[in-house]
Amino acid sequence: LGVSFDPIEAATALEHAADWIASRRRPPAIIVHANVHSCVTSLDDPLYKQAVDEADLAVPDGMPLVWIARSRGYPVHRRVYGPDLVLALAAVGARRGWRAFLYGGAPGVGRDLAGRLERQFPGLKIVGCHAPPYRALSPEEDAACCEMINASRPDIVWVSLGGPRQDRWMAEHRDRLDASVLHGVGAAFDFLTGRVRQAPGWLRDLGFEWAYRLYREPRRLWRRYLIGNARFVVRVVPELVRRRDDTPGDH
Repeated sequence: LGVSFDPIEAATALEHAADWIASRRRPPAIIVHANVHSCVTSLDDPLYKQAVDEADLAVPDGMPLVWIARSRGYPVHRRVYGPDLVLALAAVGARRGWRAFLYGGAPGVGRDLAGRLERQFPGLKIVGCHAPPYRALSPEEDAACCEMINASRPDIVWVSLGGPRQDRWMAEHRDRLDASVLHGVGAAFDFLTGRVRQAPGWLRDLGFEWAYRLYREPRRLWRRYLIGNARFVVRVVPELVRRRDDTPGDH
């Protein structure tokens, strides 16, 4: 659907993030998680599509994107699941003394997650957390948030505002934030604190996490998964068929 993503697995994403932090990269690199929702949203939101395309890494967080990468010859076997990448980064950060800021989530969730991460990964420094209101901030409020983050001197900022809001926010703020990595993590704050139950691992590996989440939150997610997934299938399947038919050699 015209969305660019990087056909890599979590270990490679982790290496890139560690290198950016070690080199104290400025302006910060941006990591986004691309999935079916990203592709469908990009059809209607050119600013969001631009944010994904211009990210330093757009990792495949969704089995359909993994399957598409495999069909094009890339050795990708597992999705880069947001909560798992947060924990992997936290483990490396504990060994290297990284400083992390948690931006987003519902009130109190960031503070809860900060305590959990510091207990699980001694050496990781959670230097701040903030849950902005779920509305457009005034210029003064926005400036105050940037000042708060910069004053904490983070190496990495985990951003949990939900898509597409978090990806646009990172693109709009990268030149105003003194950090090395901005990582948009979706609902990872809720999952890692247990506020929202995750789908079983086997269901996620089969590509049916969406069905579990729809079952748990039908009123909030029905449009995203029923309409969005249908649009994705209708648009992508013909594209894949055309690519297969255009491939030289025997079929």
